[in-house]
Amino acid sequence: MHVSFLGGPRPQRGVGVVAPFDFALDRELWRWVPDDISLHLTRTPFVPVEVSLDLARLVSEHETLHDAVRTLNAVAPEVVAYACTSGSFVGGIAGERAMCEAMTRAGEVPSLTTSGALLAALTELGARRIALVTPYTVSVTQSLEEYLAEAGVEVTGRAFMGLTRHIWKVPYRDVVDMAHQAVKGAADALFISCTNLPTYDVIPQLEAELRIPVISANQVTMWAALRRLGTRAVGPYQALLGGTSHTHWGSGGEPARRQGPVLPEEHQEGWS
Repeated sequence: MHVSFLGGPRPQRGVGVVAPFDFALDRELWRWVPDDISLHLTRTPFVPVEVSLDLARLVSEHETLHDAVRTLNAVAPEVVAYACTSGSFVGGIAGERAMCEAMTRAGEVPSLTTSGALLAALTELGARRIALVTPYTVSVTQSLEEYLAEAGVEVTGRAFMGLTRHIWKVPYRDVVDMAHQAVKGAADALFISCTNLPTYDVIPQLEAELRIPVISANQVTMWAALRRLGTRAVGPYQALLGGTSHTHWGSGGEPARRQGPVLPEEHQEGWS
């Protein structure tokens, strides 16, 4: 049979992704994406700075975002996602909002960030109290906690690694260990921060062990971007993506009532 009989590849819808220069988990992002969606990634310019608040500010400057989004315009994505947690929470809620506005101006398409997607996911799960896992230093972790507090989210427990480089090399067993350390008190969900920290395969295990929804930076980014296109992320046994996304486990495994954090207006209806 001649290949022309097939009529060409299936039509694709595009998601543009702006990632920091050291992002190493392209393959992980693709695992959440259905077959009719393509990811178009671009990276911010290299800067000789270790993972820190300074780096977060550098990779989220509006001029940097403008240039990155403009490089994606040629392939006409329907939505653009900034895939960096620290870069999108370092300026607080107002800073995250300004980043979305800057990207939307540059690409004339709806834009979102990992930290904005995090708040939307917590609302979807009805989570006001969360446990927190990060690979960051104490100062970067504290900045994330301040961002969450601004949105009305309480951090009930935390575990962090203090890493400033090579975060993508952290093995799953270390992520699992940190998760169990972080979930000390009552928590509605666990958030694993940093788009450079591998999490896809560990989420179902942790949800089964901890009996609460487990969300991660890359997961919420893809969930939010695909939701903006009117489709769903792919991820078996992940509460945010499955039939349990509107309820979560209380003590003893009973579904708890949905009641999310207080979000600024753009993170509620039609946030982008």
